[in-house]
Amino acid sequence: MTGEQDIRRTLASHSPLRRNPHRMLRRMLDWLPPDTPLWGQDAPIAQLEERLADLLGKPRALFFPTGTMAQQVALRIHAERTGRPTFAAHPMNHLVQWEQHGYSVVHGLRFQSAGDPNSLLTLEDLDDVKEPVAALLIELPQREIGGVLPTWDDLTAQVEWARAKGAAAHLDGARLWESQPFYDRPHAEIAGLFDTVYVSLYKGLEGVRGAVLAGDENTIEHAGVWRHRLGGAIPDAWPLAVAALLGLDEVLPRMAAFRDHAVALAAAITEGGVATVLPNPPQTSMFHVLLPVGQKAATQASEQLAADEGIHLFRRAGSDLRPDRCRFELSVSENAMAFTPAEVAELIADVVARARRLAAD
Repeated sequence: MTGEQDIRRTLASHSPLRRNPHRMLRRMLDWLPPDTPLWGQDAPIAQLEERLADLLGKPRALFFPTGTMAQQVALRIHAERTGRPTFAAHPMNHLVQWEQHGYSVVHGLRFQSAGDPNSLLTLEDLDDVKEPVAALLIELPQREIGGVLPTWDDLTAQVEWARAKGAAAHLDGARLWESQPFYDRPHAEIAGLFDTVYVSLYKGLEGVRGAVLAGDENTIEHAGVWRHRLGGAIPDAWPLAVAALLGLDEVLPRMAAFRDHAVALAAAITEGGVATVLPNPPQTSMFHVLLPVGQKAATQASEQLAADEGIHLFRRAGSDLRPDRCRFELSVSENAMAFTPAEVAELIADVVARARRLAAD
């Protein structure tokens, strides 16, 4: 496998800055005033929490070291308040797919699947949920099915369903920043639909790590108790906060440009006729590229391209329903802006040709 130090250009990570610790530290030093305190209302963590509470239109926000912890804590609090241990969500949500069922093992919560794994969640899907739930979790966008988004009317109807059932509405907003240009509404208006909102501090913001949970005063106060119990009340998280504040200043204003470039990339890819994309056109700055070759051969071909050319297209192809098909996620941010649409289409054609040769050997 080609080492990271051998990669000259990449579509497989968001930012060149985050991949270079020395440059990242230099950038943070340039941004950070010399007399910045570690604690108090002027400390980086306090600045970050206040800024995100204001941006999301919530009374209060709380830093967490990971989104996994933040979301599980939010759902636990909703469960304790309602006396219902169950939350409803799309079957391909992050908690189920990537967190080793921590919501159940750590917090004793139950998951009620709603909808088809390959389609957007709908109001009709929710009407099929008969068990009383503590919360409805909605992910914007639905990453695992291509980064698709419900319409504003569908989104509000789903939140209203939760309200009518006496349940809270929780937003998995790891990519809320990327979703906002689609709705063309202020972040606070989107977040205002929900009782609690989780946002990521790296991913789209190109920070280092961390998350924030926003909501009403009582919920966030309670979340602070659970953060402490789970070991997340780290006292020296200021570097993570500084990186996130940099992202809010410098990267957040570029989300619409990232989305527009994603649309241009997708158009070039499909025009080439070698691959297709999902959705078409992309609704956010991320989408899936569907390749007419198998998963193993595609991954090997991407590694081969990286070794030969120093260009990293993707880390690992995902499986598809057919064994002779696969897909990979393409997220547009700082790194991807350096690639022209024609160049990306050519690279994908190159990888497909390499994969076919590997499969034939």
